[in-house]
Amino acid sequence: MTKKSLALSLSPLAVVALLAACGQHPDGAGGPGGAGGPPPVSVAPATQRDIQEFDEFTARLEAPDTVDVRARVAGTIEAVRFKEGQLVRKGDPLFSIDARAFKADVARADAQIAALKTQVDLARAELARSEKLVSVNAVSPQEIDQQRAALRAAEANQKAAEAALVQARLNVEYANITAPVSGRTSRANVTPGNLVGVGDPVLTTLVSSDKVYAYFDASEATYLKYMRAAREGRVASPASLAVQMGLSNEEGFPHTGKLDFVDNRLDPATASIRARAVFDNKNGQFTPGLYARIKLGGAASYAGVVVPDRAITTDQTRKIVLVVGANNIVQPRPVTPGALIDGMRVVNGVKAGELVIVDGLLRAFPGAPVTPQVLKVDDKGMPVPAAPPGQPGAAPAPAPASAASK
Repeated sequence: MTKKSLALSLSPLAVVALLAACGQHPDGAGGPGGAGGPPPVSVAPATQRDIQEFDEFTARLEAPDTVDVRARVAGTIEAVRFKEGQLVRKGDPLFSIDARAFKADVARADAQIAALKTQVDLARAELARSEKLVSVNAVSPQEIDQQRAALRAAEANQKAAEAALVQARLNVEYANITAPVSGRTSRANVTPGNLVGVGDPVLTTLVSSDKVYAYFDASEATYLKYMRAAREGRVASPASLAVQMGLSNEEGFPHTGKLDFVDNRLDPATASIRARAVFDNKNGQFTPGLYARIKLGGAASYAGVVVPDRAITTDQTRKIVLVVGANNIVQPRPVTPGALIDGMRVVNGVKAGELVIVDGLLRAFPGAPVTPQVLKVDDKGMPVPAAPPGQPGAAPAPAPASAASK
């Protein structure tokens, strides 16, 4: 059988291997200088490092306390006692309602209590005299019963008047509307001279500012992953998880907080569960409603092998990397990809130190020889691009093809 008919009867992969064994190349290219050698590729060693997995989410910031300030008594707004948008402390005055009518109610209740107290004293004295006369049959038992009832009625009227006095004093207090929580005010929705009712309208809105909540939704798979880690003891509790946050105009995740709430059920419509992280906001840099990015630390760190993510390719339904083995022969290696960390993918199926092709994947064929150029890697295992030939720091020229490739 001629070489041409043999090549037509073989698969493309077998053709490549056959041509490589015969010293021929499918693209007609030679070695490093185009003189018939194996094609050049860039390789980097797989690196073992401590892996700390994490998940990223999008979140919205909310204030722990959001209060719509409303009037608790009806009246005319007398003064607005804050600047719109300013920070206030709990108990600081916000609005004043004309309290003259309420003060008049206090005076009226005081006078009514004094009158009723006199009636109680009189009823008590009459009952005491009648009880002395009943022993000599000067007063009938019926009159004694009536006087005792009159005393109890007078005492009840006095207590009702005292309750009315408490309510009148509360109305005077409610006329001075204060901040229910510490935080930042919104704009004043009413101005002096306007008549307001009980609870209507909203005078202003107050949001707390010392802390901020970041609410985010985690998928069902993520939730199950963390629940499994908790059962296996790799996560002590949700509160032990490190939470980092970055705003839309920030690089990375410069803010650190803690996870303080996970909902008790998943939303069946979205197959997700709501969680919340809390961050300190004493310097006021976070505003409720902002978009944020959340980075949630996973289980305890472990030793894992990482390769550049671009080195992973697909062979039908498998994920593989191309490893340069003995005699510079390309070996396809099935891998199970894991977390992506700083551009490096955690993989299972490659040993630390094995040379993985990172550049020139289209020139490498399983079972065929290549001319590898080993790249340096940084502290994270990421390959450092080789400097152009002739410049300081340039990588040495690739070694000649091994004897096995001839």
